[in-house]
Amino acid sequence: MGALEVEAFLIYLATQNQALSATLFLYREVLAVDLPWLDNFERSKKPRRLPVVLTLQEIQACCMRHPGCLSRGLMIKLLYGTGMRLMEAVRCCG
Repeated sequence: MGALEVEAFLIYLATQNQALSATLFLYREVLAVDLPWLDNFERSKKPRRLPVVLTLQEIQACCMRHPGCLSRGLMIKLLYGTGMRLMEAVRCCG
């Protein structure tokens, strides 16, 4: 395979970084062929994950499920209103 074929193969694969490492190993260690152009190949980047935020209606539904438990309601409201992490709220209210 030439440069265009190898690059097309790597772009096609979902596991591009693993494929790039395997391809480099194959060419350098097994075939003893240096691929200097492949050193500058841009590796795929993981997509940024945005945090999931519940809607106000979802929070109200959670609070309605625990009407008699003040500490759970307080924790739910703190988590939603302040952006606290779960363990921060547990330490605060627990």
